[in-house]
Amino acid sequence: MRFYIRKRRQAPAIIIVALIDILIVLLIFLMVTTTFKQQPALKLALPESSQAQRTGAQESPPLVVSIDPKGNLRLGADARPVTAERLKVELVSAALKTPDLKLAISADKMAPFGQIVKVMDASKEAKIKIVNAFTKDETKP
Repeated sequence: MRFYIRKRRQAPAIIIVALIDILIVLLIFLMVTTTFKQQPALKLALPESSQAQRTGAQESPPLVVSIDPKGNLRLGADARPVTAERLKVELVSAALKTPDLKLAISADKMAPFGQIVKVMDASKEAKIKIVNAFTKDETKP
């Protein structure tokens, strides 16, 4: 009787570098295809308007002044807290840099109206001609 000697097979080799390369490509693909939505720094309940119009995509973005329900002022996209006096100085310097500057007021519907008037007065002092307010379309829920 002849016995066969079984040769021991080697365990299959897994090339870890190739797996890492594939995972990196998948990660890059997912990062590129994911859309990033910029969230505002403040949660505001905007007032509704039936006459609201969207601004054009070709226009330069306006300088945004946010007013929360307590009446605190915040300036710019990064929502830096400012006082009314500091807001005047910031608006004047921004208007000097860009003469056709547009100002957008994003105030909560429960914000004190006096603060909105202060922002509008500061924009008049800075000679900003276009002042808009962010609103919510009343037809949308």
